[in-house]
Amino acid sequence: MTTSTRGTEKVPAVLVLEDGRIFRGRAYGAVGETFGEAVFSTGMTGYQETLTDPSYHRQVVVMTAPHVGNTGVNDEDPESSRIWVSGYVVRDPARVSSNWRAKRSLGEELAAQGVVGISGIDTRALTRHLRESGAMRVGIFSGNALPDEGTMLAEVRQAPEMKGADLSAEVATKETYVVPAIGTKKFTVAAVDLGIKGMTPHRMAERGIEVHVLPATATVEDVYAVNPDGVFFSNGPGDPSTADHPVAVMKAVLERKTPLFGICFGNQILGRALGFGTYKLKYGHRGINQPVQDRTTGKVEVTAHNHGFAVDAPLDKVSETPYGRAEVSHVCLNDQVVEGLQLLDQPAFSVQYHPEAAAGPHDAAYLFDRFVSLMEAERA
Repeated sequence: MTTSTRGTEKVPAVLVLEDGRIFRGRAYGAVGETFGEAVFSTGMTGYQETLTDPSYHRQVVVMTAPHVGNTGVNDEDPESSRIWVSGYVVRDPARVSSNWRAKRSLGEELAAQGVVGISGIDTRALTRHLRESGAMRVGIFSGNALPDEGTMLAEVRQAPEMKGADLSAEVATKETYVVPAIGTKKFTVAAVDLGIKGMTPHRMAERGIEVHVLPATATVEDVYAVNPDGVFFSNGPGDPSTADHPVAVMKAVLERKTPLFGICFGNQILGRALGFGTYKLKYGHRGINQPVQDRTTGKVEVTAHNHGFAVDAPLDKVSETPYGRAEVSHVCLNDQVVEGLQLLDQPAFSVQYHPEAAAGPHDAAYLFDRFVSLMEAERA
């Protein structure tokens, strides 16, 4: 990715999809070129949390909401230390930031962090195209001396695909750090960082959990060196079929029957550890308005999602695994994609979505309480 950060209001920009579809607009954020997988997010709010979610590493995010940037950027809401999206696509950027917490505009923040974006295009048409044709590689090019269309298309088609990408170690912490419990400490959790969001250990800390966040490369010995009451596997980017090391660590945790909770990428890791396959969705689930049913209670939740891969597990039966019986605990009501797994003979479960949901909704916050209940039962 090459960028500059000069004024971009009237700088031309072009978005080129790998199937040859082209959209022309104006530069937004940094000027230059960038490549990634084109995906769309249906969230009406929470753009700052979206941009800083490590699971979006190497993806160009198309916002379906037509007006983005209204509340500017503050220093409290980021989910990590930087913006992770490879590029950003909006229809109408807000001309003025209007929020008492805002420190700068969204465009200024994108430029400062070198994120190449494009505005002024028909994001509805682009989203419909991605829904029909599927997520695909894309390039954004901006500047007063743009390459010809053939050159841009050739560069897009040379970019790496998301399928087969092993990315979690690129976004995870390099050193272990500790998030202390808020109030009285009740439990210790080892959290394997595959692209963890800042709100996740905070949600656990609120419940009296001291969270030791470990690198994606952590070994089984590293996990148990903190003497955990439970083990957590986070969200993260990339293709779960490449995540052999986290799968091996999770299998070791399952063998010890330590209470275990996984979200998003962690759900796919549990699926693989149990012997299920994974596959790439046509265009994925991304946004904060996805309906999911908890099949253990019948309750329907509105949930926050960011995933392009899913677990291939049977919805209609209990499965036998090396670690006992397992079943699909949650399912997406839009397309019947597996949204959760649970073991019936030992304390382990996972969900495909994001119960920490810093930008809302908070329907799924009870899952952290469910994790606490597993640890309480194990201690008893």
